[in-house]
Amino acid sequence: MTGTFKPLVFSGVQPTGNLHLGNYLGAIRKFVALQQDNDCIYCVVDLHAITAQLVHDDMRSQIRSIAAAFIASGIDPRKHIVFNQSAVPQHAELAWVFNCVARIGWMERMTQFKDKAGGRNAEQVSLGLLAYPSLMAADILVYRATHVPVGDDQKQHLELARDIAQKFNIDFKEHIRATGKGIDIVVGEEPVHAYFPMIEPLIGGPAPRVMSLRDGTKKMSKSDASDLSRINLLDDADTVAKKIRKAKTDPDALPSEVEGLKGRPEADNLVGIYAALADKTKADVLADFGGRQFSVFKPALVELAVEVLAPVGAEMRRLLGDTSHIDAILRDGGERARARAEVTMNEVRDIVGFLR
Repeated sequence: MTGTFKPLVFSGVQPTGNLHLGNYLGAIRKFVALQQDNDCIYCVVDLHAITAQLVHDDMRSQIRSIAAAFIASGIDPRKHIVFNQSAVPQHAELAWVFNCVARIGWMERMTQFKDKAGGRNAEQVSLGLLAYPSLMAADILVYRATHVPVGDDQKQHLELARDIAQKFNIDFKEHIRATGKGIDIVVGEEPVHAYFPMIEPLIGGPAPRVMSLRDGTKKMSKSDASDLSRINLLDDADTVAKKIRKAKTDPDALPSEVEGLKGRPEADNLVGIYAALADKTKADVLADFGGRQFSVFKPALVELAVEVLAPVGAEMRRLLGDTSHIDAILRDGGERARARAEVTMNEVRDIVGFLR
């Protein structure tokens, strides 16, 4: 059989810490846009959350918070699937098969693993931290998803997922053909009889790189000790306004050209945030505010940020006030996800040769 895999978008967010403006602009708002023209599965990846920190006192509340952010931002859980990863055991089952397909050297080359386990830490980190790219590949491929929205920090893991899919297809090519479950696709210039698709990244234009409001050289982070460094999605309008007013700046007026932002990280960050919230370019923003002081620009940014974010935060608070509603959405999504995942796993069991 020759053809193409049915387009399907998959992505997930870890339930660790409060979601902030960077998460919203860099990921969640893209998820909302993608659902307009795609079949989408959005997952709260709670199994991934225990790779770096095993014990979480607030795991359930964090899972619900991520799900609430998805829905409050505009993701439709009736047309698409929203669920938490641990509700679908097929993720872990396929990850074990992929652990046996992948090679240790592949895992050890992952930049994030080397960053977290480098030097003296190598013997102290969990096996899960080494192996979690296999689970990430399973998250995507247990639904035979074809597209994943990615940022710069996930491109390497997506390439590894492609390598795992390709090695599975090659190692089991005769078994795939015997079960009649694969299709002929072209990988590079070579025809391959494949069961798993070659996942494609969805870049979707340059992602806004949202930096700390206290230090424009550092990414906005959930783990920053200062709450003034970030805008949380659950912040109310007054808190958003206060944080923007207190955001670090420099004494000069805004430039009229983007080139003038070089060497001015805080100015560049605030202009970038305004541009992302307004769906404009930095050049557009500077055409309006070039030559003006921050005393003029900050109030305009406050007004825009409150206009965009206040409805999201308010809806999140409403949803989290009735956790039974969030739980029902996750339960329904988990049931629908399990049904899809079990189709894949039954076929993988046949391809590998397990008796069922």
